[in-house]
Amino acid sequence: MEANGICGSDVEIFRGHIGMNKGPFIPGHEPMGIIEEIGDRAAERWGVQVGDRVALEVIVPCRACGDCLTGNYQACRFRKYGHGVTGIDVEPSLWGGFAEYLYLSPNSILHKIDKTIPAEIAAMYNPLGAGVRWAVDLGEVGLGDSLLVLGAGQRGLAALIAAKAAGAGTIIVTGLQRDEHKLAVARELGADHTLVVDADGGLDVVAAVQELTDGRGVDVALDVTPMAGQPITDALLSTRFGGRVVLAGLKGHREIPLVTDVIVNRALTVKGAFGVDATANEKAIALLESGRFPLEKLHTHTFGLDQVDLAIETLAGETDDAGAIHVSVHPNPA
Repeated sequence: MEANGICGSDVEIFRGHIGMNKGPFIPGHEPMGIIEEIGDRAAERWGVQVGDRVALEVIVPCRACGDCLTGNYQACRFRKYGHGVTGIDVEPSLWGGFAEYLYLSPNSILHKIDKTIPAEIAAMYNPLGAGVRWAVDLGEVGLGDSLLVLGAGQRGLAALIAAKAAGAGTIIVTGLQRDEHKLAVARELGADHTLVVDADGGLDVVAAVQELTDGRGVDVALDVTPMAGQPITDALLSTRFGGRVVLAGLKGHREIPLVTDVIVNRALTVKGAFGVDATANEKAIALLESGRFPLEKLHTHTFGLDQVDLAIETLAGETDDAGAIHVSVHPNPA
């Protein structure tokens, strides 16, 4: 293992808000490292060899069911394992990225990454993949389209990067007052407008978006906020008639009020974003390797393996250091 990025869902798992694994397990579902041992058949199958740097996907599908064979492996009903989510009772126990070594199942899905890229930058493959899939693949953001990103965390900023790469027009990013450092990075990355939603007693996000779009609304709205329900309503009401809404922020199974008449009367297409698939990961890695965007502006903290709890608390904004955006754990930090 070289590095494992910390995800917002790690924070919620750590807090006990989400997650179904009741037994001990090794977390870390954004693992990236160097292949140390591999059999000949696996090397041929994956197109890799000892010494290659690879990034892994969370899902370990069966690769044999109808969904897997037709490319819809995320829907695999027969998958039993996953990186960063499988219990240590499943041999050989080393399924998560918060470790020195990680086991590659024969069914693991992995992607090669250029070894010359600094590890902390290469470790952004997952959030960048989320930005690609959620904004571009699912949201269908294209040339000249307008996009509202609700949430200025690493995946919100990754969606901004992906949308810019796809040729988007106006991009609006929202955040809280404590996210001002993230919104500043959003502007550096090309956001046309940033909105502080809790300033001066609370901002009317919908009214602000309507004003910025001359009353039309955005073509696509993407919610990446954790636990909060209001951004869902803001997304639905800020999108133009016939536009697209992508929901990616996990709410911890909380009951969120949803007025379905808004979806019907505005002829909206609403999509749920489940993780990152192979196509989005490949696009993200190509974008990462291109050097087109200053991804170093996103990486703020590197921690050792003995500081995982501090890494999670730092990303959550629960320490005195409030400047976190992308945080990663490295077994052997330089």
